[in-house]
Amino acid sequence: MMEHAGWISLIPALSVLVFALITRRTLESLIFGSLIGFILLEQQSFFPAFVNSSLGVMGDPTIGWLILVILLFGGLISLLVKSGGALAFGNFVSSKIKSKKGALFITWLMGIVIFIDDYLNVLTVSTSMQKITDKFKTSREFLAYVVDSTAAPVCVLVPLSTWAVYVSGLFESNEVAAAGMGGAAFLQVIPFIFYGWVALIVVLLAILGVIPKLGPMKKAEIRAEELGICVPEGSGNTSLGNDEVAASIEQGDGSSGKTKPKIYNFLIPIIVLIGYTWYAEIDLLQGVMVAVAVTLVMLMVQRLMKVSELFDSLLEGFRPMIYPLGIVVASFILVDANEQLGLTAFVIETVEPLMSASMLPVVAFVSMGLVAFATGSFWGVYAVTLPIIIPLAGALDANMWLSLGAVISAGAFGSHACPYGDATVLSATGAGIDTMTHVITQMPYVLLSGGIAALGYLVLGIMM
Repeated sequence: MMEHAGWISLIPALSVLVFALITRRTLESLIFGSLIGFILLEQQSFFPAFVNSSLGVMGDPTIGWLILVILLFGGLISLLVKSGGALAFGNFVSSKIKSKKGALFITWLMGIVIFIDDYLNVLTVSTSMQKITDKFKTSREFLAYVVDSTAAPVCVLVPLSTWAVYVSGLFESNEVAAAGMGGAAFLQVIPFIFYGWVALIVVLLAILGVIPKLGPMKKAEIRAEELGICVPEGSGNTSLGNDEVAASIEQGDGSSGKTKPKIYNFLIPIIVLIGYTWYAEIDLLQGVMVAVAVTLVMLMVQRLMKVSELFDSLLEGFRPMIYPLGIVVASFILVDANEQLGLTAFVIETVEPLMSASMLPVVAFVSMGLVAFATGSFWGVYAVTLPIIIPLAGALDANMWLSLGAVISAGAFGSHACPYGDATVLSATGAGIDTMTHVITQMPYVLLSGGIAALGYLVLGIMM
């Protein structure tokens, strides 16, 4: 039996959510919740424990990987904008798109096509489509929702994404599949990953107007359509692009007045980014490093900017990524506090009496979805939960693939809904709004998708 602190283990996550709703500040809320967690763990010695956890997180290879990936993405995007490549791409796409629905549909489609990794997805799509959707008076809130809905929900449905590779490895280590057969097992689970399918369809129906604008999103869309204000006032616009350059999409002029913007200065780096990430066995860090190097060489050869200007532009791209990086690092500190308090173990122990063959899928989805939402640990939920759900499904004679699909759906739901989840933060950053604005406006759609997925697990759990 895993150890936990009982109901007390819920306090840090609840503190973060309450503080974030009151202040609408994500980073500060995470720090506050983490401090509460270490106060509960260590009492008077909470601050040294908090510092040690912070140092441990900063020394984690995963965090180092994230820092490099996110900073280099910011630098790459800055180079694409300053070179005029992003402008040329915007001109080209704008000439083909004739309506708001068309712009949003292309955004949705790009989110599906760039399926390899959720970071690659949200940062590429949001910054590529930002000014194009502005042209058709789409709120940045709705753009962020479309981008976020095609991140983790798409990655869990594609057997060649980073998410799928990770889960396939867990299938093998937990003996659901033989060595080397984890991918084949994942293929059997895909039809049962209901949240991914539902979230993808719900956002498409919202784009087409079949599902109306709901709650805060309705207000945001009215503001954009009637007043032409796409970026919410006071949201702390964190746009990664150069607004003066990108705004010229509508005029179709050059990026510097010297040469006409060339679309290949956008397309080649993006193709290199995706292609090398794939070649390097889905290592996004290698992909973005090579893409930055190729972009620098291309711009040097064309003499679009001096060498000093190129590297200044690269460094300028780091700046808007500092705040989202702070959120990601702080979320890992909160995860450490939650793990020491045994939050996941407490939830599993609490819901275990509710488990039966028919109820296992829906209980697994709802409970683990809430854990992922509260902790911001999505892959961590998989690592902790699958060793419990797999033997439990076997003992109860529950449908194994349906039960596994429920757990994978729970992680995708958490990534989509969590206010301090990495994909949530980066979707907001790429769309140029603050994180809490994004979370609040997309929440009705996330809850709708989650409710439909839960109903699916309940019905099929009984039928299968």
